[in-house]
Amino acid sequence: MNTIAAIATPLAAGGIAVIRISGENAAEIAERVFFPVNGRKISEMRGYTACYGEIRDGGKRIDDGVLLIYHAPHSYTGENTAEISCHGGTYAAKRVLSACISAGAVPAQAGEFTKRALLNGKLSLTQAEAVADIIAAQNEQFLSVSNSQREGALYRRITGISERLLSLITLIQAWIDYPDEMEDEFDGNLETDKLRGIVCELDELLASYGEGQILRDGLPCAIVGKPNAGKSTLMNLLTGTERSIVTDIEGTTRDIIEETVTLGGLMLRLADCAGIRGTDDLVESIGVERMIQKIGESVLIFAVFDSSRPLSEEDERLMSLLDGKKVICIINKTDLPEAADTSKLEDRFSKVIRISAKDPAAASVIAGAAAELSGIGDLDLNSGFIANERQRRCAAEAREFTAQACEALEQGMTLDAVGIMCENALDRLYELSGEQVGENVIDQVFSRFCVGK
Repeated sequence: MNTIAAIATPLAAGGIAVIRISGENAAEIAERVFFPVNGRKISEMRGYTACYGEIRDGGKRIDDGVLLIYHAPHSYTGENTAEISCHGGTYAAKRVLSACISAGAVPAQAGEFTKRALLNGKLSLTQAEAVADIIAAQNEQFLSVSNSQREGALYRRITGISERLLSLITLIQAWIDYPDEMEDEFDGNLETDKLRGIVCELDELLASYGEGQILRDGLPCAIVGKPNAGKSTLMNLLTGTERSIVTDIEGTTRDIIEETVTLGGLMLRLADCAGIRGTDDLVESIGVERMIQKIGESVLIFAVFDSSRPLSEEDERLMSLLDGKKVICIINKTDLPEAADTSKLEDRFSKVIRISAKDPAAASVIAGAAAELSGIGDLDLNSGFIANERQRRCAAEAREFTAQACEALEQGMTLDAVGIMCENALDRLYELSGEQVGENVIDQVFSRFCVGK
């Protein structure tokens, strides 16, 4: 393969920029552009060593910097690798990259360094995908999940299921080819139970897809309540900005205001909705309709009730709209004398907190309640997750073929048919892990990577 080069750091002003060179001739190309001040030959440097020197293009000094050398297979890509650190900034980094290309390197494609790590056996496909997730992580939980994936959590989980399927396929094939030489009878009930166990495990794995999506993209949350219950004040508290307009005039919030925040490591996609009430105002009534729609779309609801006013028909209507939803009942304005019959709220909702949205300390109380009710805090972040649609599709198809094999055994179909279904399931699992995957799938996976990674 060609020796490739790319800028591995963002193209922006900064302390340093890193130009990565990977391939058989990495050291030789680096030697044509980087000149150590101590005069040492780069091709003779040991792996995991660094030196300081000048960076030149055709004899002209571009910058000074540091060179790091890695020898195959002990590098990220598994190939000989050189990394030149120069001063940060767009022009200097581009000039150093241009010098490397003039010296014989080929510009790297998106994700090509990680792709080479995959092809050289340094990473599985699921581990490679986790690299992109680590880069994109915006909260503590998803970063932990992605690091776990990078360490092989999902790969190990898939490998365990694959080995059990392979064992059954081997047994079936032996019975088909050498029935007279098998010591024991084929126990269809036992093997059916094993297949049921695999189906259940794949169901659990598929369920993790939704959890992973929430960890990555944030938990959809609607802030609802009657006008002047304190919804916008709560929104501003959680976002740390004056995101929503707060007045004493009912109906101030007429449309949905959305913002993504991270509280206690949990990412929330907040939607401050219009207050629920009957109105002749066309614009406000549209806002109420959108609020009702947002309730249906949200995983978690922050239902805000004003403790300084008696519960009203609007409060009762809101409570009826929240049946079957995960709701944090927020009894707000605890800094004022209580006039609401809050016992009704405590009887209606399983999770009730009392706060004043004007108190900054309320944010941590809400964050704790959100983590508890969503169940995110109870997740085993090291168990392996389905992280994207490609993985979900493979797991779903493997589950379907395994279920078909289970049903075929129960109905007394031939072992040939059962074996084919099990082989189809195993193929999908191998595609998921990357053990057997087409080049088009690999190209699709790495197309979402940045150049330089």
